[in-house]
Amino acid sequence: MEIPRKGRTNTWGVRTPRHVDPATGKEARYWIGRDFKNKTTAATALRKWFDEHEKAVEKAKEAAVEGASGGKAGVPGTVSLVKQDPLKSPDLTVGKLLDVWLKHHQGEGTTTSGYEPKIRLHIKPHLGDALAMEVTDTELDGLYAHLRTAPCPTNDDKPLGPKTVRHVHNMLSAAFSLITGPRKLLQFNPCHDAHPPTERMIKAAEPDFPTLTDSETARVLKEIWTPCGSSRCDGMRHHCLRDAALWSSYAVTQNRRSEPLGWMWPLIDWNVGSIKLKWVVVEEGNSFRLRKLTKDGDDEAIIYVDAAFLSVLWWQYERQQYEKERLGDRWVDHGLVHARDGFKLQPGRLAGGPQDPEKVSARWRTARSRLHLPEDFRLHDWRATGINNALDAKENPVEVSANARHHSVGYTLDRYGRRRAEGAKKLAASSASRIGLARATPVGSPALALSA
Repeated sequence: MEIPRKGRTNTWGVRTPRHVDPATGKEARYWIGRDFKNKTTAATALRKWFDEHEKAVEKAKEAAVEGASGGKAGVPGTVSLVKQDPLKSPDLTVGKLLDVWLKHHQGEGTTTSGYEPKIRLHIKPHLGDALAMEVTDTELDGLYAHLRTAPCPTNDDKPLGPKTVRHVHNMLSAAFSLITGPRKLLQFNPCHDAHPPTERMIKAAEPDFPTLTDSETARVLKEIWTPCGSSRCDGMRHHCLRDAALWSSYAVTQNRRSEPLGWMWPLIDWNVGSIKLKWVVVEEGNSFRLRKLTKDGDDEAIIYVDAAFLSVLWWQYERQQYEKERLGDRWVDHGLVHARDGFKLQPGRLAGGPQDPEKVSARWRTARSRLHLPEDFRLHDWRATGINNALDAKENPVEVSANARHHSVGYTLDRYGRRRAEGAKKLAASSASRIGLARATPVGSPALALSA
């Protein structure tokens, strides 16, 4: 039959006749495909199905005979066949398809743990029970529209943003690719004709996160290193400065949150002034772990720091040595620069291991309030602050991009450098001067008065 398509050429679909499935012994009928280009290709697919069905029936009969004669273990009245591939079953649901795809996903544990809640909360409630082979691009567009407009309980009752909806689309597309192709359930991936949010829509919806100027950063660093002044405060040993070196690490190096938590003493070259980034501490579900850095294939990257920051690291080293002596056997050394210290260490717990990234963020929120910073200033915003300030200071964009470990200079300039008002004014003045705009302006015009 011919299937009308919205916004594109109509396609042809063909279904099997009602038949007994030799694998299950049950009556069945399903779509062979609905995206054939013309009637001829649809008819060819149907003939091919008849040939394969007849072969399957013959194999089922042979297996039944062998089982009855004792050649193979069989149960009277049933057919013994090799277990059917669940991805080729006409009863495959979208929920089951996503489960199979997620189970065999070859990404990092942190990536997989990020996929699972999106599938459980945003896809399965709407399409989980739908047959995978009957899902259309129109249904997918309806899902995307619903996610972008309906309040979401897990998002403070606000609709999902374009970037999250696009992520949902990408997961669905990857899952449907498992059953798309020759001799599979679908000839074409329905996601390819769907209309998820575009890159332009995603970029327009991105919030402009707060950044600090160099002078504001200097003020914050000064307050970070100012002791509380209480009667018990003895500088290095007091808990008021326990995170001073960590907050300075974010402000100075523009590393991501997980990276300074994975710095190790043996990977610091004190003579050259470099730090090799080889390990990170990442969250996985409700837990966290230390693992190798694999961000964008940037394993074992190296960043360079100034002698002043090396002094900060040396201060942290001496403070850590004091903690080791104080805790004794309760310190298990992992070689981490910013390891879990002994502050309020509960009985039975050990220090010296990696810190929980979420607890680090919680302590930063407390420090942020004390430092009078914007309420939405995250640890990651130190990264945007450093990159923006470097670009505003006319530093070499190539070096800025390399230090941030972006995949290209173009990405750095496009994603950052948003405080460009002064630079834009200078560009406008230079352009006007080159073309002699002031000389061409009529006498007494508002533009001439402004230029004066």
